Amino acid sequence: MDLYVPILVLAVLAGGFAIFSVAIAPFTGPKRWNRAKLDAYECGIEPTPQPVGGGRFPLKYMITAMLFIVFDIEIIFLYPWAVSFAPLTNDAGSVISSGLGVFALVEMLLFIATVLAAYAYVWRRKGLDWD
Repeated sequence: MDLYVPILVLAVLAGGFAIFSVAIAPFTGPKRWNRAKLDAYECGIEPTPQPVGGGRFPLKYMITAMLFIVFDIEIIFLYPWAVSFAPLTNDAGSVISSGLGVFALVEMLLFIATVLAAYAYVWRRKGLDWD
C-alpha cells in the first residue's frame, strides 16, 4: 500500500490545483469585454453571419478530424509493436527469438491494410481536397 501513497498525493495535488485555478479565475482575470471578444473565432478571419436557425457546417472539417483520429490510433498501435518487435538476444549476443513472432506480424499487416483501405476511400471521395 505504501507504493500508492505518492500517486494518491499527486492526484490530490493535481485535483486541488485544478479546482483552485477554476475557482480563483473569475476574481483575478481581466474583465474588459468588447464585441470582438464575444464573437466566434474562425482562425483569424471575420466570422460569416449565420442564419437564425443555424447553418450548414462543412463536412470537410469533420472528415479531417476523423482522419486525424484514424492515423493517431494507427500510431498508438504501431509504436509499441515496433518497439517490442526487436529480436531478443541473450548475454552472448545470439538471437533467442524474434520477439512477437509471425502472428503479430500478420495481424499488424492486416491492421495497416485496413487503415490504408480507409485512406484510399477518403482519397477517392476527395475528402483530402480543399476548395
